[in-house]
Amino acid sequence: MNKENQNIEWKESWRDEYLRWIAAFANTKGGKLFIGINDKGVVIGILNASKLLEEIPNKVRDILGIIVEINLLVDDEREYLEIVVEEYPYPVSHKGEYHIRSGSTKQELKGAALDKFLLQKQGKKWDGVPVPNITAKDLSNTAFDYFRKRAISSNRMSDEISNENNDLLLEKLYLLDGTYLKRAAILLFHNDPEKYITGAFIKIGFFRTDYELIYQDEVHGNLFEQIEKTMSILLTKYLKAYISYDKLHRIERFLFPESAIREALLNAIAHKDYGSANPIQISVYEDKIIFFNEGTLPEDWTVEQLKHKHASHPHNPAIASTLFRAGYIESWGRGTVQIINDCINYGIEPPIFSFDSGIRVDFVANQPVNPRETTQKATQKTTQKVREKIIESIKINPKISRKELAETIGEISEDGIKYHLDKLKNDKIIERIGADKGGYWQIN
Repeated sequence: MNKENQNIEWKESWRDEYLRWIAAFANTKGGKLFIGINDKGVVIGILNASKLLEEIPNKVRDILGIIVEINLLVDDEREYLEIVVEEYPYPVSHKGEYHIRSGSTKQELKGAALDKFLLQKQGKKWDGVPVPNITAKDLSNTAFDYFRKRAISSNRMSDEISNENNDLLLEKLYLLDGTYLKRAAILLFHNDPEKYITGAFIKIGFFRTDYELIYQDEVHGNLFEQIEKTMSILLTKYLKAYISYDKLHRIERFLFPESAIREALLNAIAHKDYGSANPIQISVYEDKIIFFNEGTLPEDWTVEQLKHKHASHPHNPAIASTLFRAGYIESWGRGTVQIINDCINYGIEPPIFSFDSGIRVDFVANQPVNPRETTQKATQKTTQKVREKIIESIKINPKISRKELAETIGEISEDGIKYHLDKLKNDKIIERIGADKGGYWQIN
């Protein structure tokens, strides 16, 4: 016989606990449970087949609330049973427990996985769930005004929305479920969405190696703020730009196309599993940048299909629709296809897409071949090391002076220390509290 798989399970004899397996088939794609076959696929038969023909359908009906087809089969005079289970459009529980098939195994759903399963069976997405005890008055007028400005300038909504109140705008954006706000409305327009949704922020880190974190940032606020702040931080603090000249014109070129980085960020936001309570993670290295968000591919998709369908079937459609109207998403179906094209046009390899407990996108830079670029990269490395040493010294002694910093680092003069301190202050990485004498440094 065929091997056990997503749709086939073998059992040597009947036990009432196998009702859980029937529920799992009903909750997944349906399947067949055979009674009287051992785990090697050999028919060994059962002695009480006629009795079970009556008992099993009744138990399935009374305990699971569904109907199954049960057939008596014979192989070399050995009788065994075939229980045929159809997929059910609503969740089927076994005494309050919910089970599904995963490969050739049965799994009980709990926590966030159970919530997601129940929502899917109801035809809902996570971001479309209504939230009680919060109204449009609790949302940010600044966020609404920002959305209106972008939506009008991108021609995604008419000028009339500038005069509409927030309640009507939420209705037009399909962010209401009756009188309740959807979760998407809170993520998009609340000043502090983490008050209601744990982990609704973005974490950025610069790594020297996979295990050596040099510095990091967290970006909080509504999703509009997160998009703009994250891009600003990445371009000004994390991503390196190489300098070249076209006659008298100075040209700065990042390792990766800005458009592809922005698209990867938008995809992470639109596809994140916000029920996981974990932030979106962006890991930046000397020559690569990795986006990771907990989320799942639509059922039966492969990683290859992800490259073509990622943005057209968002995990959070209410969020994606609003970002589209705000002009962040250019067109449905763009997604990873656009990322790939942007990288090719920029002259670098397309990113690597992978799926393992989440969706991950790895951008890897080409090695610079221009001697000027190589020199610039070495200079940037030296500058970064000096800044890191300054920050570490301040952590140890916030009152440390320029002279002491120069002596501690040993590679740079006091004037050089002053230059780097000023740059760190301009980048808002450090801040001087109090006067030059008697004051101290604070790391933001």
